Amino acid sequence: MVYCPETIARRVGETWRITGRKSYVTGIPILKWVALLALTDEETPRLASFLIPTDAPGLHIEKTWNAAGMHATASDDIILDDVVIPVDDIIEAQPASEPIARHEHATAFFFSLIGAVYHGVARSARDRVLHFAAHHAPASLGAPIATVPRIQDGLGEIEIRLATNERLLRSLGEDVDAERPVGMDGMSVRHVVIDNAVAVTNLALELAGNPGLNRDFQLERHHRDAITARSHAPQSHMIRAIAAKSALARASASK
Repeated sequence: MVYCPETIARRVGETWRITGRKSYVTGIPILKWVALLALTDEETPRLASFLIPTDAPGLHIEKTWNAAGMHATASDDIILDDVVIPVDDIIEAQPASEPIARHEHATAFFFSLIGAVYHGVARSARDRVLHFAAHHAPASLGAPIATVPRIQDGLGEIEIRLATNERLLRSLGEDVDAERPVGMDGMSVRHVVIDNAVAVTNLALELAGNPGLNRDFQLERHHRDAITARSHAPQSHMIRAIAAKSALARASASK
């Protein structure tokens, strides 16, 4: 599939003039530069990434980020109206007629970054509920709720899911650093890590009971942050479809 963005870069002398829009620019309030994908207007169009300063004339931010979680990322839109940059400020480019080149290690690295962010969210939820369980002692129990077997079982499940995430992320990172083949492992690790992160924050809320739903307790915020991970492309159902097609192709090719 060939991807052609609506953002256009026109060559004018020794400059590019870029007009268009980019959505979900994470951290835009504090960024000094953004990498923007655009289609050139050359005789043979190219799909290129341009390096653009966020204080460039013609660039402005539209406050569009209103997701359930990850409020602090401020992933708003930027709108570009004839923004001028030097002709050499291209990070990379390829013919627009070709599918986007996806390098195995770069893709796996990107997926590991996404997984690591939401694994961090899950760890924060674990730390909060663990401290709560160790110190919250209802009068009816006369001891911290951590002494209750059901609570211990839930905390144990959280630890196992987090340990699994850490092992997967570390292993993938080591393979990428060593330039060992990773194939589709980046997508698979991302899928598992995000599923585990959502499960951890959901379980933490369940273990904390009513106090966990208090906004000041932070668990409900961690859970909203974790479920936001499911919106990242490719979404989990797409990853499973890709994995299935790959497996079926191998089965069809075998005798």
